[in-house]
Amino acid sequence: ERIGHDWNKAYKKSARVVGDVIGKYHPHGDFAVYDTIVRMAQPFSLRYMLVDGQGNFGSIDGDSAAAMRYTEIRLAKIAHELMADLEKETVDFVAKDCRYKLV
Repeated sequence: ERIGHDWNKAYKKSARVVGDVIGKYHPHGDFAVYDTIVRMAQPFSLRYMLVDGQGNFGSIDGDSAAAMRYTEIRLAKIAHELMADLEKETVDFVAKDCRYKLV
């Protein structure tokens, strides 16, 4: 199930996206989710920004990002290329503990 914060849609409040991710995929706290989103929105952190953000996402000098209630995000266009073939299962899933064989 996709959340739907696509590159060709309007920006959404980061707090809303973090809530969606926590509710559907990662119920362990908002800091880890928002920190990851911030990193993916910084042009100096990754070769290609996977998140298109509006607002203060920090600086290369170590300034921290604004609180999630002050920033807005959506997926970058390149992020869709990464997820394009996700449902095709082109790579076999391998469990971390290889003693068990998946059926």
